[in-house]
Amino acid sequence: MCLATVLVSGCVGPQGRQPRLQYEERPVELLYSVGLQRLDSGRYGEAVQFFQEVERQHPYSPWSRRSILMQVFAHYERQNYEEAIAAADRYIQLYPGSPQVSYAYYMKAICYFEQIVDVGRDQAAAGQALVALTDVMRRFPESQYATDARVKIDMVNDQLAGKEMEIGRWYLRRDQPLAAVGRFRRVVEHYQTTSHTAEALYRMVEAYLTLGLTAEAERNAAVLGHNFPGSRWYSDAYNLVTEQGGTLEQEPQEEGWLRRLIPG
Repeated sequence: MCLATVLVSGCVGPQGRQPRLQYEERPVELLYSVGLQRLDSGRYGEAVQFFQEVERQHPYSPWSRRSILMQVFAHYERQNYEEAIAAADRYIQLYPGSPQVSYAYYMKAICYFEQIVDVGRDQAAAGQALVALTDVMRRFPESQYATDARVKIDMVNDQLAGKEMEIGRWYLRRDQPLAAVGRFRRVVEHYQTTSHTAEALYRMVEAYLTLGLTAEAERNAAVLGHNFPGSRWYSDAYNLVTEQGGTLEQEPQEEGWLRRLIPG
């Protein structure tokens, strides 16, 4: 008799739901190995059930600890991110000193990261991802997970800066330059290593000139010119300031010939 016949109650559950395991005490190695088989064959829902049975029937065994991590992965593969995060948190709470706890922290961060949506929508997942990824780097700086976390932190910061830019532009279009300045300043102060910094400085120049604050516009344009002298954003800022009677010591620099070859 095959393992599936022994361990699974029925092939199809009511209304297409996942069939449940009948409770019957079984060897831990059997439960775990069948869970791995289901995982390898992409039957993630069934895999979760077998790993949960390992936890229930053999809660103090090393297999139980492994089973929680396997549940994290199986839930992740099904894109059941909330369940994966809950399983990761359970492992962290139960086994904080385990050598494998770094994997739980990392998978939790990845689950948040993969829920990040475009900048036109709420960025709650991006904020949660940033916290979780930073936690991975802080707790496990020498681990393989920290290397990937660093890359993803840069991506998340760029995403969060992009959201601030979108809101700032929205305020500018609606003639609310003071509110726009607050958003652009946040990009400059908190996300200065992202790709949005040059535009944020330019938009601040634009907003301050709209408010009639020429000195503030000049100051931000000077910062833009110092850090991005060859960018089109400084060229545009220079033209805006000088057209309105302001002065800037540094003239825009020409972009290198390789940069000028880039289409668009």
